[in-house]
Amino acid sequence: MSLKVGIDFGTSNSGVAVFDGQKVRLLPVDPKNVLPEVIKTVLYITKDYRTYLGHEAVETYYRDNVNRQRRYVKQWAGEIEYRGADMFYVDDVFVYVDELKPGRLLQYLKTALRKDNYQGTQIFERFYSVGDLAQTYLNLLKKRAEEVLGESIDAVTLGRPVKFSESPEMDRKAQETLRQAAHEAGFKAVDFELEPIAAALYYEQSITEPQNVVIFDFGGGTLDIAVMRLGDAKSRKVYASGGVDIAGSDFDRTIIEKRMLPHFGYGKVKHHPEIMQMIEAIPDWMALPELGTPINKNILEKAIQAKVAPVRLKALEHLIYNDLAFTFYNRVEAGKIALSSEGATIISLEDKNIALWELYTRSQFESDIQHYVVDVEKVLLDTIAKSGFDIEEIDAVVKTGGSSNIPLFTGMLERIFGAEKVKESSSFSSVVAGLAIKAWM
Repeated sequence: MSLKVGIDFGTSNSGVAVFDGQKVRLLPVDPKNVLPEVIKTVLYITKDYRTYLGHEAVETYYRDNVNRQRRYVKQWAGEIEYRGADMFYVDDVFVYVDELKPGRLLQYLKTALRKDNYQGTQIFERFYSVGDLAQTYLNLLKKRAEEVLGESIDAVTLGRPVKFSESPEMDRKAQETLRQAAHEAGFKAVDFELEPIAAALYYEQSITEPQNVVIFDFGGGTLDIAVMRLGDAKSRKVYASGGVDIAGSDFDRTIIEKRMLPHFGYGKVKHHPEIMQMIEAIPDWMALPELGTPINKNILEKAIQAKVAPVRLKALEHLIYNDLAFTFYNRVEAGKIALSSEGATIISLEDKNIALWELYTRSQFESDIQHYVVDVEKVLLDTIAKSGFDIEEIDAVVKTGGSSNIPLFTGMLERIFGAEKVKESSSFSSVVAGLAIKAWM
């Protein structure tokens, strides 16, 4: 017998669930995680193309990479043709590569689906398209789920944001890329449900009478909103949906830009454009690992010897050349999460040449992300307006996703709708639970 499951392929975390008509079962697909039913959307690919996901990917990455040795060799990368007037010649192009690099850690796989200009990445001798990366992750996740269930899975309902892109053409392309990736991962039948609608189906299990409900699904990659009539399958209706490309990863990047960059020389390094480019690349998860070249190391070491912000540039060098970027980003994210329940937190990172310590308050965080609140409130009110309902006609506002717990946004919802109407659903499982329910229908 084969099953149909719901899969939430999330920006930061993913999950798998099944529904039997009575009860949702969240599958413990990452037994090493604190919450085994939640698995990080992280993929690690080694030099011999072994693949790992979730906690195992992070563990293997740390074991193989942090504070490891490096050895750069000159490698032929191709040819460039020069043409001009009556001149023509061909020149070889060489790059320096780290031949001891054991693997690549990849994060934000789902975000890549939304980037119009991102085609994929070279991992050692192979090029992985966006679809290849999604397929690799989904295939591993499928195998994990089958091990838990003890039977094969042939069909899946996948969650998707309300908008992968503002462009309808790019939106369709992203969904088809994900559909093809799921087929290649081994799923014979693939369908989709909007993530906020999935969360609504899960919330519906808890109510006993019809309600007009706003689903506020605010996760790591996007904000997705749906206005629905729930509580009776015969009269269930989606009145409006909307979304915006703002979420947790944007807040992490903002914290780094506004608070962390001075620890690595921002504001202290002048007349060194190459170093400024390195510093400004720190918030970019995809760019930072690519900075570890012999040329950049030589630039940094010369500046350090010349006493140009030596302590800060040593920290920058260590961050880049000892593969501490993932640790750094996790510390920033953990600090952000802590501010949902605490008034202040410490963001710190200590290693041989790094002693980063930043006291960060909720007030500072709210000031740093205030410009996002305007956009979030606008898309929320626009979606309500499209639904045809007045604010007073909304019976409940259901918030889900990790970013929905940020007090600044909870306060916004309470101000607009009234505190008594704002309900909290399971931050990490309501979408995948709803996808399992949809898969069963």
